Amino acid sequence: MTADGPHGGPGDLADRIWRPTWSLARRFGPLVLVLVALVAAFASGLTRHLSLHELRTRREALEALVHAHPVISLALYVATYTASVSLSLPAALVLTLTGGLLFGAWIGGFAAAFSCTLGATIVFLVCRTAIGDALRSRAGPTAARIEDAVRRDAFSYIVTLRLIPVMPFWLANLALGFVDIPLGVFVAASFIGILPVSVVYAGLGANLNLLFARHERPDLHLVMRPEVLLPLVGLALLALAPIVVRRFRRSGS
Repeated sequence: MTADGPHGGPGDLADRIWRPTWSLARRFGPLVLVLVALVAAFASGLTRHLSLHELRTRREALEALVHAHPVISLALYVATYTASVSLSLPAALVLTLTGGLLFGAWIGGFAAAFSCTLGATIVFLVCRTAIGDALRSRAGPTAARIEDAVRRDAFSYIVTLRLIPVMPFWLANLALGFVDIPLGVFVAASFIGILPVSVVYAGLGANLNLLFARHERPDLHLVMRPEVLLPLVGLALLALAPIVVRRFRRSGS
């Protein structure tokens, strides 16, 4: 027996204290950081600058920055967009238009889709780490069956949600974080679903200078026009096709 007694020495005591503390910090630390950053963003008035009026006011300075430092400007754009989505700020549309204005429809659209996917992935991981496991363990049989159905066809469901958002984007990110979906499936399906809509709005953003010169407002309902909406619906139905086929075969067997 050592002089430290049956309960071990100071090192064992520190280990017993440190391990649960580190476990809690690793689990809830990212959530706390996101909440603090969200409060800071609203308290500082940052959200007021993420608007079409601000874009119209500062577009010449932004275009000059992009012309002088294109790579750095694109990196700053991606960082800003990612942070905005990870904090669930209501600025995705304005930022996608900004990407089209500054970098063109294709580069801006791809950058917006990449940033949006990255921000959504952060939300997904924070939800899964902090409370997703706890909620799944307490879910009843009905919730468990829904989760099983979504998990089996996660790729198709996520692509469809991104193409035709039947719920707000931030809410979809939270909800999907509570389902045990492989990270790779979430990232790939989100990017594929987000990309077409991002390119459409970035294309509109590429023409903002002309609209601003005419003192016109951009048609933010562009995605609801039949020539745009119908192809998106078609892609969504194509994404759902594997689910329908599997259910049909299962019912026929």
